[in-house]
Amino acid sequence: MQDWGFWIMAVALASGVAGVLALALRRMPGPVTEAAEADLGVYKDQLAEIDRDLARGTIGAEEAGRLRAEVGRRLLEADRTRRNGGTPAAAGRELPALALVLALVLPGGLAAYWWLGAPGYPDLPLRARLADLDAAIASRPGQAEQLERMGKRMDAAAEAKLREELAAISDPDQLRAKFRDHLLAEETGAAVRTQERLLAVLGAAASAQDHADMALALALEAEGYVSPEAEAQLRETLKRDMSNELARYLVGEMFLQGGRFDQAFRFWRPIAEDGNPDAPWVASIRERIAMVAELAGIRYSLPAGRGPTAGDMAAAAGMAPEDRQAMIEGMVAQLSDRLATEGGSVEEWNRLIRSLVVLERLDEAQTIYDEAKAKFEGRPAELSFLRQAAVESGLTP
Repeated sequence: MQDWGFWIMAVALASGVAGVLALALRRMPGPVTEAAEADLGVYKDQLAEIDRDLARGTIGAEEAGRLRAEVGRRLLEADRTRRNGGTPAAAGRELPALALVLALVLPGGLAAYWWLGAPGYPDLPLRARLADLDAAIASRPGQAEQLERMGKRMDAAAEAKLREELAAISDPDQLRAKFRDHLLAEETGAAVRTQERLLAVLGAAASAQDHADMALALALEAEGYVSPEAEAQLRETLKRDMSNELARYLVGEMFLQGGRFDQAFRFWRPIAEDGNPDAPWVASIRERIAMVAELAGIRYSLPAGRGPTAGDMAAAAGMAPEDRQAMIEGMVAQLSDRLATEGGSVEEWNRLIRSLVVLERLDEAQTIYDEAKAKFEGRPAELSFLRQAAVESGLTP
């Protein structure tokens, strides 16, 4: 019945619009009306000319009266034509145009909506859509359910053995070292269990970074998925340190996965603009924040960073292909030399690796990737981002 109500309202509105257009078309001055206006002017001039001829004596009073009667008759006829909008024949010629208007506005509009619109689709106000997205985020699968879906199961015997080993360790520094080792070895399940033990040992004394590392381990174990368990660790992190970049990055990922692009943008923007350039997540955020802003309906341009400027890109667009290739290779060479002599952030190493792959210099890209691994040895978060660039570029991680 709701659909019937919609269609009745749509037909009524379309009919009303068609009626207004038809009435305006009927009242529109046509060629006949315009001709009648011109005739009125001519006949009035003729009457004035008859009076002048009579005054000069070129015609007599009887002839002047006869001419006035004839011109007056024509003047009255032209006036009727003007006031009636044309003759009946002219009105008949308007009927096809009226029929065309009605055919286009009423059935044509309804047919266009049937083809382009979504008949029967309910209203989706912004507030309701955001509430639905928030509800979906709140009810998303937990860590164990997501791992089950992915087919990732830790061997029960190995897990029991690991828990027994961890139970014997109460030194936080030793647990943190084991956590880093597991992440470097890509043993994400073991890293999660180790960090769980660390948080249990520290209790309320656990730092914001300890909770952020736990969230990172959970996300890596689920291959990037930010589960409710990871979200709980992120909340603990931000309670202690609202500026923790790793936590803000992962919170943004959670909102991005849930379709709340506005919230993802809110958490990512400060990092994209003022984040630590050595942090690996800055590169990922800067690459995607323009897309996130667009999805959120926000006009946003990322402030220029190190690398080619808008002027460089405009100049490159007008170059011949060989000149453009030479310019790109020159910028890549400059970046490579600077990283070799001065070092740089993970973002810049990542950019160099991907640029070399685009230039099809795969052997050199592999060498740079190996150098970057050595540069960031012992820093699992940075290494995980470098490895992602290598895998996506077809290199050997």
